[in-house]
Amino acid sequence: MASSHIILPPDDDEEEQRRREDEEEDEDPWARSVLPPLAPEQAMKAAAPFSATCVRISRDSYPNLRALRDASSVSLSDAAYVKISEGDFGYILDDVPHLIDYVPDAPTYPNPLQDHPAYSTVRQYFVNEDDTVPQKMVVQKNSRRGVHFRRAGPRQRVYFESDEVKACIVTCGGLCPGLNTVIRELVCGLSHMYNVNKIYGIQNGYKGFYSSNYLTLTPKSVDDIHKRGGTILGTSRGGHDTKKIVDNIQDRGINQVYIIGGDGTQKGAYEIYKEIRKRGLKVSVAGVPKTIDNDIAIIDKSFGFDTAVEEAQRAIDSAHVEACSAENGIGLVKLMGRYSGFIAMYATLASRDVDCCLIPESPFYMDGEGGLLQYIEKRLKENKHMVIVVAEGAGQDLIAKSLSTSEQQDASGNKLLLDIGLWLTHKIKDYFKSKNVEMTIKYIDPTYMIRAIPSNASDNVYCTLLSHSAIHGAMAGYSSTVGMVNGRHTYIPFYRVTSTRNKVNITDRMWARLLSSTNQPSFISPKDIDVAKETDRIANKPPLPTGINYHVANSLDQSASSSTNGGI
Repeated sequence: MASSHIILPPDDDEEEQRRREDEEEDEDPWARSVLPPLAPEQAMKAAAPFSATCVRISRDSYPNLRALRDASSVSLSDAAYVKISEGDFGYILDDVPHLIDYVPDAPTYPNPLQDHPAYSTVRQYFVNEDDTVPQKMVVQKNSRRGVHFRRAGPRQRVYFESDEVKACIVTCGGLCPGLNTVIRELVCGLSHMYNVNKIYGIQNGYKGFYSSNYLTLTPKSVDDIHKRGGTILGTSRGGHDTKKIVDNIQDRGINQVYIIGGDGTQKGAYEIYKEIRKRGLKVSVAGVPKTIDNDIAIIDKSFGFDTAVEEAQRAIDSAHVEACSAENGIGLVKLMGRYSGFIAMYATLASRDVDCCLIPESPFYMDGEGGLLQYIEKRLKENKHMVIVVAEGAGQDLIAKSLSTSEQQDASGNKLLLDIGLWLTHKIKDYFKSKNVEMTIKYIDPTYMIRAIPSNASDNVYCTLLSHSAIHGAMAGYSSTVGMVNGRHTYIPFYRVTSTRNKVNITDRMWARLLSSTNQPSFISPKDIDVAKETDRIANKPPLPTGINYHVANSLDQSASSSTNGGI
């Protein structure tokens, strides 16, 4: 693709333009709106490669330009796939793509659920088309209404007849409790609610689209798989070839694709949708976000997280027993959390036996006044034992400096992590050996045990709701990621869940509760706190396409800054 040229107004015009905006707003405060949506033909043209194009962008859209320039997932060519509209009193709908965006004459059919005996007693079972869910729940009396997402659920009219549906399901990335439950509920939901009988499983991740035979799935074949860990379809990292995947979807006549995976997998789902749209295929793509680390942006939590915390607590209990049974005993538990320390934080809070919790978001240092080693020594003198919980992504900078290693990546593009637990074990042993102090340390790594177990009761229910929301959305013609936002299930644009990562906010009250529980020092300076606040604000600012006015950008920015978990 040839480069485009973006022309900004001179900086000295900024104040004058802002003054004019304020005057216009005084005259009609809610009249300003985003650019009108493009017609399908125009949208397709806008998404196509272009050459030597000059785009004049108003100062209104300047806040979005930096995000686009800084490797944002929303490029200029992606603008055709983004749907943002405004309403009264600062209402903003961050909408999801629909079949009629590029197949305007697609026919609709009555929803089979209206004749389903199980739902005959449900009052107002069908979701109103105008129902949306706010991203930000806590507001002040003068607050703008802010960003909303389309509410998930069944619609009165669907865009697929039951007999014509050919659905496929694929699982990608690492294992997570609940994968088999999601597969089961997708199959049973399609069959029992919408009378779909052509459902196929894609084996071993994305590469299974073009390298394996499809596996026929029926309610009988998946009846008890929720009692087992792992995924019956198999999984893998990498293997994403958009053209080959969509070629296979087109050749086999698949018209509903259900993709279960983390942020990398959802990026792949977004690319599949864009290729499907370019070809004008009548296909819905539904993403079910999966990450045991709970680091998917926007959503309240990911499935399997509750199970992971519950199982992690058992490992902490074992470490506590080991530590209490030895003189100067230390129990060290490494938990999952490549970039986000949610499992470590919640397992620590649930246990109440932990003396120190280390996560990627909160920097720490080993030596010197106020360092980790000094704190461990102090704790052992006071209690004669200690339990440490560390997320796998914590302290990676310290290990890299001491071992002079270069960064490597796995097939999904994730950074390969060094073993922080083993490194800490050796550091602690060496420290106390230098002081001639006897101690015992037991290192427990339950990572793969936690990943491989079946989901608990809470996650089983959550998996069911996510699966049903995905089915209702696909039948209604939407292509999106499904997720719970503020306790309500919603359809979220792919780009919103892949452009940022959910992280523990160390300036939030939930982290303060942990520090109060463990009595550990924060290990960070006031300067580090300021940096953390700014990093959190930038990381959660959603990237936007050009053509969106200043007020929309500002509202999205404010809603994103309040979207991190733990703000209770």
